[in-house]
Amino acid sequence: MEEKQRFVSLAGTGKFTVTELCAEFKVSRKTGHKWLRRYRAEGAAGLRERSRRPRGCAHQTAAQIERWILQERRRHPTWGPKKLRVLLRREHGVRQPPAVSTIAGVLRRHGLSQRVRRRPGVYDLPRQALTRPTHPNHVWTVDFKGWFTLGNGARCDPLTVCDLFSHYYLACRARPNQQFGGTLRAFKKLMRHRGLPKIIRVDNGTPFASLALGRLSQLSVWWINQGIAVEFIRPASPQQNGSHERGHRDLKAETTQPPSPTFSAQQRRFDRWQHERNHVRPHEALGQLCPAQIYRRSPRRLGENDRAVRYPKGWLVRTVSRSGLLWHEGHNYYLGEVFAGCCVGLRVDPAGRTELHFANRHLGYLHYDPAERFRPAASIVPPDHKPLATTPPITKPKV
Repeated sequence: MEEKQRFVSLAGTGKFTVTELCAEFKVSRKTGHKWLRRYRAEGAAGLRERSRRPRGCAHQTAAQIERWILQERRRHPTWGPKKLRVLLRREHGVRQPPAVSTIAGVLRRHGLSQRVRRRPGVYDLPRQALTRPTHPNHVWTVDFKGWFTLGNGARCDPLTVCDLFSHYYLACRARPNQQFGGTLRAFKKLMRHRGLPKIIRVDNGTPFASLALGRLSQLSVWWINQGIAVEFIRPASPQQNGSHERGHRDLKAETTQPPSPTFSAQQRRFDRWQHERNHVRPHEALGQLCPAQIYRRSPRRLGENDRAVRYPKGWLVRTVSRSGLLWHEGHNYYLGEVFAGCCVGLRVDPAGRTELHFANRHLGYLHYDPAERFRPAASIVPPDHKPLATTPPITKPKV
């Protein structure tokens, strides 16, 4: 400011030309004439710094569109710029909505969004090949979201079922526990309405898996008897069911914070969330379509596979007793009560071992060793078990 005042003062003496003063003060002649013009028009106030902000912006977001963006964001706090852009076109009739980066800038400017850096970690590929769905009802993903306490102190275990191809949520039920009986009734009701899938993918928790042969439980055995294949993800690897786990994060953020006071109130929130997820929320993996636009009911009906499981010709078929025992060649083999009343298949492989199968699952090998004295002689060896080695006899050391 002082340099500008010296410049105009020296120019007013008439002893120096503007060109000489600009060379002395190291500014362009255009800048020097600008200072003199503003000083003559406004006095000393004309020498102050002015804002360099442009007077107008041709591509500035309209105020009405910005209000719609903020309105939809407050209505859907977990939705990002991509989904909000679809709503601008679909719900508000904006033919050319702003770019995704522009919508993200509007959210950050109003404090409704912030950048989150992804935590470092090792994201390995699954060791076993999981089925990639090619049409609706090809693969269903099933899981219990982590339990939480309702306002009245009761425990709530949400059971969620999703079609992996269309990302359509078939069920989101508030359950008081994860017991087999209530879960089976919920699946019977669901399958009467939606039909049967070809494959169900689950984790290794109850009631989907157990410590029995093949990790099967009563529920997974019932699924197999209905003609449904069961896929287990690798233990402690939720990333193999990442799509379902991501839905659980949205479910927790949008329906359980804070939880409802009763089961009926919480179920109403789950129903609203399920309807919005299926019919309103666009999905990026579907080309910003809603899951309801892709999903169709299954033509397979519940009860059409009530007949016993069939095995190839030449196999020996045996029925497991109510106590979970299999009688074969004069010996009892314990399979577990989860297989009670089921038909299993036996075949001899080229190595001479008797294979045990239930439907399309290889449960292990029948093993009998009369020399074993400290455990039942008749047992079942898992399929991945190493060949049995002979144990040398125990001899007493010489004194």
